[in-house]
Amino acid sequence: MSQTLINAMADLDESVLVAEVNALKTQGVPALEIIQKLQEGMNIVGKRYEEKEYYLSELIMSAEIFKEAAALIGGDLAAGDAPSHGTFVMGTIYGDIHDIGKNIVTTVMSCNGFRVIDLGVDVSTAAYIEAIKEHKPQVVGISCLLTTAFDGMKECISSIEAAGLRDGLKILIGGGPCDQTTADYVGADAYCKTAQDSVEYSKKLMGVK
Repeated sequence: MSQTLINAMADLDESVLVAEVNALKTQGVPALEIIQKLQEGMNIVGKRYEEKEYYLSELIMSAEIFKEAAALIGGDLAAGDAPSHGTFVMGTIYGDIHDIGKNIVTTVMSCNGFRVIDLGVDVSTAAYIEAIKEHKPQVVGISCLLTTAFDGMKECISSIEAAGLRDGLKILIGGGPCDQTTADYVGADAYCKTAQDSVEYSKKLMGVK
């Protein structure tokens, strides 16, 4: 497998990446192998972001380039073939309709090999509970950009626990006004400042290197 693809993804070189994906397809390289190499490149992007070499704009760009590459592979990747480290349910809590942070997290998690269930914004406690019962995620993410929604997060997490769904489930929170104190208040397992924090926490939880 060509190192060129990994480097192109890591360097956000869209033209080289597209050409390489098409070349690998022509050579008959399995779609799953191409996706795995793209994810290796995304891992490098994440490290560069952590080291402040890349910033939020590069993180968003990397997710878009990854999605473009996946679209090129398209039907060559059979349903259920995509590598998955586990299931991640994400939404913005009820009373809050901000979606930029949520969208970044869901995209980056998906690009890093997680099956992502995006519940959208203004998500009710009932919708979270229904999604947990249906999809059986290992991790749930709750986004919030309004301090007025903190009590909503607290109520949601308490209700998930009361419904008997907390065993084996980790709940992450994030958003502009959140910090570790917020996580402690609402009863979350962890506070994630960045999308990459969510990826790293979830990978560690799943035992993924």
